Amino acid sequence: MQVTRRRFFRVCANGVAGSSLALMGFSPGEALAETRHFKLTRSTETRNTCPYCSVGCGILMYSLGDRSKNVRSRIIHIEGDPDHPVNRGTLCPKGAGLLDFVHSPNRLTHPEVREPGGKEWKRIGWDEAFDRITKLMKDDRDANFIAKTDDGLTVNRWLTTGFLAASASSNESGYVTHKVVRALGMTAFDNQARV
Repeated sequence: MQVTRRRFFRVCANGVAGSSLALMGFSPGEALAETRHFKLTRSTETRNTCPYCSVGCGILMYSLGDRSKNVRSRIIHIEGDPDHPVNRGTLCPKGAGLLDFVHSPNRLTHPEVREPGGKEWKRIGWDEAFDRITKLMKDDRDANFIAKTDDGLTVNRWLTTGFLAASASSNESGYVTHKVVRALGMTAFDNQARV
């Protein structure tokens, strides 16, 4: 057998490294036999829908936190839901990066408002936001609602406001949303799936 200089140094280096590790107490059998805990063992699984596009892929979110008083759960892992009929466990690149979206420091978690003519956004509470939306909608509907045409034909239309519905909703919630919007007289009604 012909041994080159390079092969000789490689064999010597491997021998020295192996004997040094054995002297330090490293045993490959013990190291490989160590049990590791699955990272999702103590987590809580929550089913949800991906918020990005109109496909409505199912996701599984895993969070840690014992749900005791003053303890807020933290989402540690997000993956596709294999039981969901839309995506069957797969996610697009945006859906696969949802964990970064959830933990982003730039994520808006509270309602904000910018007054007409103002340049700054100010944070408001959820109750104030809902009250503001309903007041502005009522004022606009009262000012622009068309009950009858010039010919006397009853139309009950509200043309100055539209509604964009979420496509990831169930059929039941979509039906109720459609009934509410049409009962208000809105004709500009669309779904996120077409956007």
